[in-house]
Amino acid sequence: KFFELADIARSARRGKTAAPISPLALEAVKRIDVLFDIEREVNGYSAEERLALRQERSIPVLADLENWMRTERARLSRHAPVAKAMDYMLTRWEGFARFTADGRICLTNNAAERAIRGLALGRKSWLFAGSDRGADRCAFMLTLIATARPNDIEPQAWLADVLDRIADTPQSRLGELLPWNWATGDASDERVAA
Repeated sequence: KFFELADIARSARRGKTAAPISPLALEAVKRIDVLFDIEREVNGYSAEERLALRQERSIPVLADLENWMRTERARLSRHAPVAKAMDYMLTRWEGFARFTADGRICLTNNAAERAIRGLALGRKSWLFAGSDRGADRCAFMLTLIATARPNDIEPQAWLADVLDRIADTPQSRLGELLPWNWATGDASDERVAA
């Protein structure tokens, strides 16, 4: 919402019918951009290095942003559009700031959005799962398949191997077949047989 309220180019295109640019939203965008600048710099580092740099550089910026936002929010009417954007962000602050506690977490959800793009494109096909139970099973399978990619696993090879081995795998060892634990049948067949 801050970006929409501070979109100068969009307001210019709309001309006289455009809502005025919110100075507070523009300031919030500038402060958030500092966090994104830091993220661009740490992109490509290991999770441990990202975490160390975030704790050194992002946490002070984040604390300043939160203090500024709480101070400005106290001065605003609850009906102001920028107040609604601030309320939205402040009520979700813990989730927003979680990236500073774990180097594996991204500041944005862009990777997750890209991962589910194929599902969104096939959305109408998923309407016909047959039943609620069938839809749940479809969701479970699609989640596991989408999880294989970030773990550098070819989903089709993983699924074929898991379907081949699952009947012979003891229930206590089913976790070994999940994408983040999976090893191809050659190495893991010995573990399952043992």
